[in-house]
Amino acid sequence: MAGKGGKSGGAGKSLVRASLAIHEPPIGQSTTPGALIKNFTFEFNPSQIALSRRAQWKATPTAAVRDGSVPEFMGPEPRKMTVEVFLDGSAMPGGNTVLKKVEALFSCCEVTAKSIAAKQPSTPWVIFQWGSFSTARFTAYISSVDATYSLFSTTGIPIRATCQVRLHEIPSKTKGQNPTSGALTARRVHRVVAGDTLQSLAWREYGDANDWRSIAQANGIDDPSRLRTGTELMLPAAEEVGGH
Repeated sequence: MAGKGGKSGGAGKSLVRASLAIHEPPIGQSTTPGALIKNFTFEFNPSQIALSRRAQWKATPTAAVRDGSVPEFMGPEPRKMTVEVFLDGSAMPGGNTVLKKVEALFSCCEVTAKSIAAKQPSTPWVIFQWGSFSTARFTAYISSVDATYSLFSTTGIPIRATCQVRLHEIPSKTKGQNPTSGALTARRVHRVVAGDTLQSLAWREYGDANDWRSIAQANGIDDPSRLRTGTELMLPAAEEVGGH
């Protein structure tokens, strides 16, 4: 792995280090991370980052169509990223810095005490940053952390580890495309959870609860009070909703 051979300060002041900002989850319907819990700075910058983005299409089989039905675009899926974190405390074999840093990453998969107190249990929200690499900078949750310990002190304390951290994007408010460009509008699919109403979804998506009628119309809903958990709703883009 590139950069593993030197000390953290040996590359000079020009080296920009990657970091992972670990935040409390927001309260309510906000998509802005809460208070900063910890800023995890990488000792060694990643030698590899894997990013993926997918578009979701749906095809409904039809008995009368021999060659298959035309697929329907359902919306883009959030980004996913896997980043490798290398930790090396061999210069101080009596310390436990590697162990503490791995535990800090593991804690990103645990529910925070503040979110439990607010009755909105959630793991922390995180933001990965590395200089001007803007494609890899987005708000996310960590779905898994796999740690491999490869060196130990004489007392059995890990002093070298490699962690594979997997992040899933938490999308912010939908960014619409220019309606005059001829491109598809930025619709997305939302799976209804307990407590959702058309009014609350409209407020979260468009900033106006009165726009719930646009969601109802797009999904053929006659009775907005009967919104079943698990139902997938197509949310129109902001430019398709009146007043935006």
